[in-house]
Amino acid sequence: MNARVNRKLRGGRGSFMGMDVLILHTAGRRSGEMRETPVAWFADGEDAWLVVASGGKGRHPDWHLNLMGRPDRASVELPGRGAVPVEPRVLDGAERDQAWKRIAAAQPRLEKYQRKTDREYPVVRLTPR
Repeated sequence: MNARVNRKLRGGRGSFMGMDVLILHTAGRRSGEMRETPVAWFADGEDAWLVVASGGKGRHPDWHLNLMGRPDRASVELPGRGAVPVEPRVLDGAERDQAWKRIAAAQPRLEKYQRKTDREYPVVRLTPR
C-alpha cells in the first residue's frame, strides 16, 4: 500500500483519506537501508511539518524508530517537489500539548485513536536542514 500512495504523491496528488501526506525518507536503524513511508503532516509555520507517530500496534511505528535512530539521514518529499533533508525533533511538554490541540482539531480521528492506546503518540517537528 505504501508504494501505491507514494506513486500518487509523486503524480501530484498530496492527500490520502482527507489528510495531507508527504513521503518520509528514513534509513533503517539497523540495516541502514533507505525506506519511504507516506505520513500525514500538519503545517507548523512556513517551513516546518508536524508528523504523528500513531499506529504501530502498541509501540511506535517502525518509521518513527528509524527516524529517531538515524535522524541525519531523514528527508521529506512533497508532491511535485524533490526530497528535502530534514532535522526531526520530538515535541514535549507544553509545546507538544499545543501542537496536539491543532492536530486533533484538524483531524479528530487521531484524537480518537490516541484515546484507544496507553502510549502517548510522539509528535515530531521536521525542519529543513
